[in-house]
Amino acid sequence: MDDESQIQVPPSFIALFLEPGRIKPRASRAHITERYEYCEDLAQLLAQRATEIRADLGITPEDVLERMGRGLADGSAGLDAAEARWVATRLAELLGWQAG
Repeated sequence: MDDESQIQVPPSFIALFLEPGRIKPRASRAHITERYEYCEDLAQLLAQRATEIRADLGITPEDVLERMGRGLADGSAGLDAAEARWVATRLAELLGWQAG
């Protein structure tokens, strides 16, 4: 059994690759899995930084998420807009913060 078959990509991430009214993603399972792994790893890595930003600046979780979301969406992280939103939402989930 290869490693790829053991990775459970959540429906919320697969939905990024679905066209309205379709049930089959527009990308291969391998591509979706690769992008998911990248986005999940990024969210995990950003969790500590988000906590530090909140403490250092004394701002609300919503402000931290909004700032990090802008940074994710600017293209420098190698994400498209939908992936950037997913990472920000996942980050909020990991931290137990309310996503805006």
